[in-house]
Amino acid sequence: MSERPFLLGLTGSIGMGKSTTAALFAEMGIPVWDADAAVHRLYARGGAAVSAIGELCPDAIQDGAVSREALKAWIADDPSALRRIEAVVHPLVAADRAAFIEAQGVAPLVVLDIPLLYETGAEAGLDAVLVVTAPPEVQRARVMQRPGMTEAQFETILAKQVPDHEKRARADHVIETCSLEQTRAEVQALVDKLKVAHA
Repeated sequence: MSERPFLLGLTGSIGMGKSTTAALFAEMGIPVWDADAAVHRLYARGGAAVSAIGELCPDAIQDGAVSREALKAWIADDPSALRRIEAVVHPLVAADRAAFIEAQGVAPLVVLDIPLLYETGAEAGLDAVLVVTAPPEVQRARVMQRPGMTEAQFETILAKQVPDHEKRARADHVIETCSLEQTRAEVQALVDKLKVAHA
């Protein structure tokens, strides 16, 4: 058995079923690290990013936590804001991820749920990447069901993400998430395959 877990990156464009797929891995007892949840922890009261963000933009700190709305307003006003925020937050997220992996000890497989995996170059250091996908009409229907979502917002989000066809071409594994049962079966098959291959 290898000295560290097999690191499987999980990603997919908005509305492709990534959160559902991550939950299926967790149901099967596979440790799952969630990049979005890590950022929420870092931004929460007492989180590691609060003081650093406060130095960059004091107005972004409200009730001892980082206000995402205030950050969005700052990013809209200042073209350099996003780069400065990322310079602070990315190393903290990387440290959170490393600590999570370390805490899993000899677990054979760890899933790293990273929405912007290819956009941020996070595939470096992973053993494989799983991309979840669905037909465009399924994706659009799922996203438009989200509270407050508009067509314009959806198009803006899509424009910032690596296109689905490119993600699939770069992935080591692809799962289509049209049906929950099919997705569950494919996740189980992948877990079995990876555990066998890397035991």
